[in-house]
Amino acid sequence: MWTRQQRGRMANLARKAKRYPSDLTDEEWERIASSTPKPGRLGRPREIEFREMINAVRYLARSGCGWRMPPVHFGHWRTVYGWFRELARRFLFQTIHDVELMLDRERQGREASPSAAVIDSQSVKAPQSETRGYDAGKKIVGRKGHIAVDPDGRLLMVNLTSADISDSAGAQAILDAIRKRWPWGRHLFADAAYDRLKLMDKAAYLQFVLEIIGRRDGQKGFEVLPRRWVVERTFGWMIRWRRLVRVYERRIDVSTAMIHVAMGGVLIRRNAHP
Repeated sequence: MWTRQQRGRMANLARKAKRYPSDLTDEEWERIASSTPKPGRLGRPREIEFREMINAVRYLARSGCGWRMPPVHFGHWRTVYGWFRELARRFLFQTIHDVELMLDRERQGREASPSAAVIDSQSVKAPQSETRGYDAGKKIVGRKGHIAVDPDGRLLMVNLTSADISDSAGAQAILDAIRKRWPWGRHLFADAAYDRLKLMDKAAYLQFVLEIIGRRDGQKGFEVLPRRWVVERTFGWMIRWRRLVRVYERRIDVSTAMIHVAMGGVLIRRNAHP
């Protein structure tokens, strides 16, 4: 629910942005400038400004426009797309996201590495993707995003698969990734779709405690479930970036990078303008 204070804060941030609400403010750029690749000493001098490249990618993710349709002052679309693929290959967007996640947790008085997570999935239409399937439950042809978030809703891991992959099968890759990237994680919360023997066995093998939070007996209609509501809020944050409402990328790694661009943008703004 929007309040007058929230609207005033967003108006102040819009005034600090260069042209569009998705543009990096000076404070946000200072946080990530040191992470961008430095120009080489040999070869042709670089003619682009990396801040503009990041702004162009954020504009695409926020507005949902096509690669050939960003405003011309961002530069030629092939240049923007080429650098986006290069930075995604270097995992720059994921690195920026994870660093800002840990800083945000410390700013809130928590440990940098989370000890608990909530897992869930969401199916999204993907009409032109190379990898897609049919989700019979949601009646969607597309991809399924299996995600894990911390107790405050920050994105920890994402695993994109075709939509015909079950929740429990997609979550097994999430468990492996959490154990490698967030080694202090111990407790997981999930709904009844994850109450499967193979997933439980793998969770026990990786020393996770998987707690299933199901609907109470006799429940009718919608009811907010403890712990699990935060992951639904994260899905709400994601679809505010219009390029995530539907999958337009053919490749899974490009879609994953777009998710990190969006969720990293949320964390950068939160940390730069508390």
